[in-house]
Amino acid sequence: MGIYDFKIRAQDGSEVALSEYRGKVLLIVNTATGCGFTPQYDELQDLYELHQKDGLEILDFPCNQFGEQAPGSDEEIHSFCTGRYGITFPQFAKVDVNGENAIPLYQYLTAHTTFAGFSGPMGLILKPIVKKMDSDYKTNGKIKWNFTKFLIDRGGEIVARFEPTESLDKVKAKVEEVL
Repeated sequence: MGIYDFKIRAQDGSEVALSEYRGKVLLIVNTATGCGFTPQYDELQDLYELHQKDGLEILDFPCNQFGEQAPGSDEEIHSFCTGRYGITFPQFAKVDVNGENAIPLYQYLTAHTTFAGFSGPMGLILKPIVKKMDSDYKTNGKIKWNFTKFLIDRGGEIVARFEPTESLDKVKAKVEEVL
């Protein structure tokens, strides 16, 4: 089973086959509208505008599992993101990324990657919070917080995982390398 075998629910409730993105470079992100990392939407939109023509697709999966920071319906979340940040990349229905209700796509992503480590001042803030939730957080692939990113190459292979504290400049550089 590979990345293109999954079907996901779009923000409007329709089903989307990831095979529709075959041949594209994908940046898959679990997001939240009320998180300290929410301003990353601006940088993600800039990256999308810069490289969509080159084959980049950013796939946005709102998730309310971390501090309940993605409240609201799919429509409310979408309205917030388009109105406040002007996002134009695909946004999907709110999902669980960990636990028994995690969607199969995220079960796959977390089974095939490991935690990449936190960096910077926000990493110092997140470490004790995450450790309370998962004492073995350093040794497993579970999503630790909002705005974890997975980079998928044109062949459907996972080439990088970025924790939310990672600089978007590093994300952009890796995206450009893969493009």
